[in-house]
Amino acid sequence: MVKKLTSEQLHELAGRAKSIRRNIVSMVTEAKSGHPGGSLSAADILSVLYFAEMNVEPAKAKDADRDRFVLSKGHAAPVLYATLAEKGYLPVEELLTLRKVNSRLQGHPEMKAIPGVDMSTGSLGQGLSAANGMALAGKIDARDYRVYALLGDGELEEGQIWEAAMFAAHYKLDNLTAFVDFNGLQIDGPVAEVMSPLPIPEKWQAFGWNVLIIDGHDFNAIYDAIQTAKTVKDKPTMIVAKTIKGKGVCKMENVADWHGKAPSREECQLFLANIDEMD
Repeated sequence: MVKKLTSEQLHELAGRAKSIRRNIVSMVTEAKSGHPGGSLSAADILSVLYFAEMNVEPAKAKDADRDRFVLSKGHAAPVLYATLAEKGYLPVEELLTLRKVNSRLQGHPEMKAIPGVDMSTGSLGQGLSAANGMALAGKIDARDYRVYALLGDGELEEGQIWEAAMFAAHYKLDNLTAFVDFNGLQIDGPVAEVMSPLPIPEKWQAFGWNVLIIDGHDFNAIYDAIQTAKTVKDKPTMIVAKTIKGKGVCKMENVADWHGKAPSREECQLFLANIDEMD
């Protein structure tokens, strides 16, 4: 049975995602560097996780029973920072210190500096291994928290990802749910041309994972996939989320050049207006 969000939840999530996208564009513009494209593509996934699913609260940032989230594609730090600010872990105005000297908000997330960050990430391929460790620890300690991870599709070119895939299946980590942000582009162009990880769903199935394929911008589809993953026993779940790089900003959508480029201040105003016009 498909599990859907209420109209009130959908309205809230749309507002949260729009706010997160606005802050991504603003903070990268202010920093004059960063990774907007893959941050914007993941905004809807993080909105559902943090505002409709995960057991996390700023007042209990180190609670042993909290759910965990690992941003394996750590260069998409703006979407995590903006989400944490939206959730109340950080002052929203601090987002404009992204990548500045002495700021907590560096180009990749750092767990010792930022409340709500469960793992320092940046070297691609390593985050899923860390999420595996958290999930296995939960099994050993008989805790019922769940672990979530977000991978980039270009990140699947890293060999460590597939070692981690074997590990999670071998240890039957059914308390682990991962997402692939499948927007089809990485910094050098289409993933299929740079070093093709395709077909993505079939590879994860071959490694012993339960696999779901969804529209990564459909709140109901994201939520339903998460609920389905929670019913699966003895297998981790990979949710292959088909997304649009730069989602919400017309000039950025499906353009590889915006993987790691900051808007000008003039472009920023145009891009914010684009986001405000989203349905």
